[in-house]
Amino acid sequence: MNPDCASIATIQNVIDRLLGEGGCPWDRKQTPLSLCDYVVEEAFELVSAIRSGDAVESCEELGDVLFLLLFIATLEDRAGRYTLSDVAETNAAKMIRRHPHVYGDTVVANQEELLRNWERIKRGEKKDADAPAGVFGSLPEGLPPLLKAYRIHSKAARTGFTWEDDQAARAQFEAELAEFDAACAEGDAERMEEEYGDALFTLVELGRRKGIKANAALDRANLKFLARFRRMEELARGRGQEFPDLSPAEMNRLWDEVKAEGRG
Repeated sequence: MNPDCASIATIQNVIDRLLGEGGCPWDRKQTPLSLCDYVVEEAFELVSAIRSGDAVESCEELGDVLFLLLFIATLEDRAGRYTLSDVAETNAAKMIRRHPHVYGDTVVANQEELLRNWERIKRGEKKDADAPAGVFGSLPEGLPPLLKAYRIHSKAARTGFTWEDDQAARAQFEAELAEFDAACAEGDAERMEEEYGDALFTLVELGRRKGIKANAALDRANLKFLARFRRMEELARGRGQEFPDLSPAEMNRLWDEVKAEGRG
């Protein structure tokens, strides 16, 4: 048996034991629907581990995600809906169909053309639906907002519906920011939120044009801030102080000190 297949079989044996007679009462009560939140949580933990560069943690979190995916496939198989083989074969066929430049005679000049072709193929897969598939028909509704904004801009750009160049996109961002400032000056809370959202939506596109994914960039900024803040707390304690008791000026001096250390 292929080592990878044997590894999958090892997890499958655990799942079968947990779901069998005398297994775990909690696991035996689960359904694909009840496991959805766990899949999302574990996926976030995996992403966090990968971005941290910790291979040991990444290995563990990938195992948790794999376990849940196999768990769901097992439940679906037992319910007679589909099997793990169905999952693998369907996905392989889809990937082959969406890569005609690899498995067929299609020639693409660049990555932009490749992505446009990908979107065209995806829309064609929905042609038998009751209504024609739109550009955003394959956009998952449950995506986190920042990631969804990136996907929206990406898909729109592949149809040609975007700003002509980076300068035009930047001008639009500045216009949206000015509208936010005007809403703030008026004190209109509802309009402030709307204009802030418009500015943020446009900022996501500015990053996308430079190959920056807003969701990943913001996560990196979050981690950097937290690392610096923990260091400030550490320095304060080492000097016999508690960080919340410091004055704003003292906090700022600590912040500058940590930045000078090059941490985060």
